[in-house]
Amino acid sequence: MNHRLPLHSLALLCVPLMLAAGASAQTAAALTAPAQRISDESVQHDLEAFEAMEHRIEALDTGGRRLADYPLAKAQCWLDVAFHEYSRNDRSDFPAAAYGEAGKLVTAMEQGAAPPADETPLVNDAARLRPDLWNALAELKRGSGYRCAQRKIACAEVELVHAGNEYRQQQWRHANPYVQIAEDLVGEAAGLAAQCTAAAAALPASAQVAVVAPPAPAAHPVRPAATTAFVGVVLFNFDGDRASDIEAGGQALIETLASQIRQPGVTLKSIRLTGHADRLNGTGDADYNLQLSRRRVQTVQDLLVAQGIDRTLVQGEGRGDREPLSACPDSARDPLRLRNCLVNDRRVRIEITTERALAP
Repeated sequence: MNHRLPLHSLALLCVPLMLAAGASAQTAAALTAPAQRISDESVQHDLEAFEAMEHRIEALDTGGRRLADYPLAKAQCWLDVAFHEYSRNDRSDFPAAAYGEAGKLVTAMEQGAAPPADETPLVNDAARLRPDLWNALAELKRGSGYRCAQRKIACAEVELVHAGNEYRQQQWRHANPYVQIAEDLVGEAAGLAAQCTAAAAALPASAQVAVVAPPAPAAHPVRPAATTAFVGVVLFNFDGDRASDIEAGGQALIETLASQIRQPGVTLKSIRLTGHADRLNGTGDADYNLQLSRRRVQTVQDLLVAQGIDRTLVQGEGRGDREPLSACPDSARDPLRLRNCLVNDRRVRIEITTERALAP
């Protein structure tokens, strides 16, 4: 009998996704179009497609390709978010698009071809949220510790797309959990990259030759340094200005930015902090939000200094509530919802300028 599965039944059906030992590595079909996903048979078809793709990833891992390597890790993360949204009965094209990205990577690896470029497409017209995190990931991929952090980087990129899809469909409240996941992954990736770089530097000189490219001969002149600017954003809880009031992942982001500054060959030129507050103010003090934004700047400055940044290179200002980003309707009946909507206005923008010496 054909019938529409209720959401709770679909979720229960999808949870115990087991590998089919005899599944063919080449027979995974595309997922059923959302409009046709209305019967037990169509859901079963899709579960078999997920199983087959999972089996193909397992076969690549068993065959010697490390699951921690960027292409295979990314394929697994695409498959995970596709399955997650499918199990939540997402009727958009996102589950199929994410599943398709996993398939592209897996097929290339099975054929021994170079995997697709490491760009991460914004499938299903996902919004590009948190450019600061994208910039931090790009820096990590260029750094010497990238080889130790590939899995975290790949999954952070996919989770940012996941968040952007949720934002486009249902706005910030639904995107926020996945942004937090991405923030945590970026922080973990930065930690792994820093450990990797430190471990390589601690090796004896004879061992370092095998893993570190030899320096350019001293006789060669060094080209002028390249200037790089990148931006991070730290969000605060409502009416908060202390380190404990920073939204989840914010302190990890500060640590990530600091680790990028500390990389060999990088010279910090300046850090510019700009603090903001949302428009809410029940104190009767016209300057309250301005002072609040300044205290937030001071907190972020203190955290950067605690990471070893020279305080004299960190400048900041508070702008109060003059530059809002959020377009939130007032709602006297639901003040909590309004506070949540205004979260992006409770921010400190971190703009960092560095120079990196370039060999000829």
